[in-house]
Amino acid sequence: MGIIHVAVTGDDTHRGDEGAPLRTINAAAAKAMPGDTVRVHEGVYREWVRPVRGGLSDTRRITFEAAGDHVVVTGAEPVTGWTRTADGTWRVEVPHALFGGFNPFAEELWGDWLVPGQYGGRPTRGDVYLDGVSLTQVYDVESVAHPERRESVVDGWTRTTQAVEDPAWSQAVWYAEVGDDVTTIWANFLDADPNAALTEVNVRPAVFYPEQHHLDWITVRGFELAQAASPWTPPTADQPGLIGPNWAKGWVIEDNVIHDAKCSGVSLGKEISTGHNFAAVRGDKPGYQYQLESVFTALEQGWSKDRIGSHVVRRNHIYDCGQNGVVGHLGAVFSTIEDNHIHHIGTKREFYGFEIAGIKLHAAIDVQLLGNRIDHCTLGTWLDWQTQGTRVARNVYHANTRDLFVEVSHGPYLVDHNVFASPVAIENFAQGGAYVNNLVGGVVRCGQVIDRATQYHRPHSTAVAGFANILGGDDRWIGNLFTGADVAGALLPGAIWLDAAPAASGTSAYEGCPVGWEGYLEAVNAAEGDHERFGTQRQGVYIHHNVYANGSRPFSGETGARTVSGAVEAAVVEDGDGVWLETTLPADLTDGHVGLVTAADLPRVRFADADFENPDGTPVAADVDLLGVCKASGIMYPAGPLADLPLGRARTRLR
Repeated sequence: MGIIHVAVTGDDTHRGDEGAPLRTINAAAAKAMPGDTVRVHEGVYREWVRPVRGGLSDTRRITFEAAGDHVVVTGAEPVTGWTRTADGTWRVEVPHALFGGFNPFAEELWGDWLVPGQYGGRPTRGDVYLDGVSLTQVYDVESVAHPERRESVVDGWTRTTQAVEDPAWSQAVWYAEVGDDVTTIWANFLDADPNAALTEVNVRPAVFYPEQHHLDWITVRGFELAQAASPWTPPTADQPGLIGPNWAKGWVIEDNVIHDAKCSGVSLGKEISTGHNFAAVRGDKPGYQYQLESVFTALEQGWSKDRIGSHVVRRNHIYDCGQNGVVGHLGAVFSTIEDNHIHHIGTKREFYGFEIAGIKLHAAIDVQLLGNRIDHCTLGTWLDWQTQGTRVARNVYHANTRDLFVEVSHGPYLVDHNVFASPVAIENFAQGGAYVNNLVGGVVRCGQVIDRATQYHRPHSTAVAGFANILGGDDRWIGNLFTGADVAGALLPGAIWLDAAPAASGTSAYEGCPVGWEGYLEAVNAAEGDHERFGTQRQGVYIHHNVYANGSRPFSGETGARTVSGAVEAAVVEDGDGVWLETTLPADLTDGHVGLVTAADLPRVRFADADFENPDGTPVAADVDLLGVCKASGIMYPAGPLADLPLGRARTRLR
């Protein structure tokens, strides 16, 4: 086990020891063997790091780490020589030699579920940065001088119209034309002089991403990783990101600052041989069908716990990415994503599509999303297809357009001890979920999806056990605190699925579902036939001992519900480097209301016929609150994510 040193004062002909460091991280990667550490010293490294080998096990990793200093690895290059134009904007010609064989300004974003031309043109993978902050792409020279056209924009998926968060900075824009030898860029830097600042353009598709598959057991720690021209990454395509393992096992990505990926920051996604945007290219079948096929192709090629997944993404600061903070189809299985701060994902709104979220995972089998703070995203977390054995616990969601969306999955999955404080808290177009001890401050929507059958798996395995439509129901809601929601204002008319699944405040979203297993059997056995009597019947729900305030309403079949008559206030507030929960609570809300919830309180899910278990197969228990307090059996706790709710007016630090 050796240490290979890299420094901006080094040379790639050196030995790589502390006294004679290498100059590039790639040179060190070429030397590193299992068990070695590549230690990178302070400075800016403009390269795409491409490891050539991985470790051999969790104890014989190859580790890349910053040496305690500020180490930046960037996919951008500086551009100088800007000239002022007659209309007060700026212009520069960038020689194609700067880009090498890849010019992101010539590469349009494309692929399945991307909606091109949403803002008057086709977005490219290029970007322009002023002192590390990206400008916004526009699609003609005239718009560079008149960027006010972008003051009102469309928010993907729900198609609600909102103002840009920072209207002033949204007017800092650029436009590019690609010629034979140069790319000409026009930009509006507002009051800044690009020649007096650090002005850069992205030139690399990734920052830390191997070109080979199955380079396992690599750790990347302590870097600032920024400014990659990453492509659109739907689940039916190759999914490269700014950083990621590229179809491998056992990576640890920790304590990094990751920002300004054109599309996806951290990728735990699939690779190209299992399909690449076939719906967009061929136009012969829907993306849904190709996604089904990609799962079976992956299984044929060895998609299993032995070879793929089991990654750890923790304590990273991830922000300003156009599509996803963390993305992954198939390759994220058995992984843990914890204690990250993910924010401002999709809020630049340069392009629109149906795969945008702070965390967007397909096939999140046994994935644990723990202790993250996710805010200022168009959508906080989207768990789509095959959410099974998944746990979403002790996360703080706030200031998003929407917090959590679970789609076309069959469970079991557990959502416990979270704060959902955005206008749209939970959208559930899935089944087999358990929502336990959450604070729900926004609306809840749930519904059926009966035009698409999706896979479910054998417990703790990638092996497919069957297919089913989403009939709705088969969910468990226990010990949640609903603080009231603005149902009318949460989603504007025209939102997708609004009529099929109207917003509700509380578990009243489940009206029409039978009560429990017995109620479901009674409903289906009242009809004739085999599959006909099951076809569209919503499933039984298990809802009890939730607390409702400020007009939120319980499911009519709920037992043990408590409705609070007094005013209740609960808000997530950012103050300096802290995040606080400010509450005003009456006494009857802080009393013990529900005991420790374990697997014994969560009936098996219907389609997967599986119990609520930890990834190791042991019964699950919702036994740790939002702040890490361990709960004990035999004690009654308040509803919501805190084991000890303070009475009256209080301020509780969450992060």
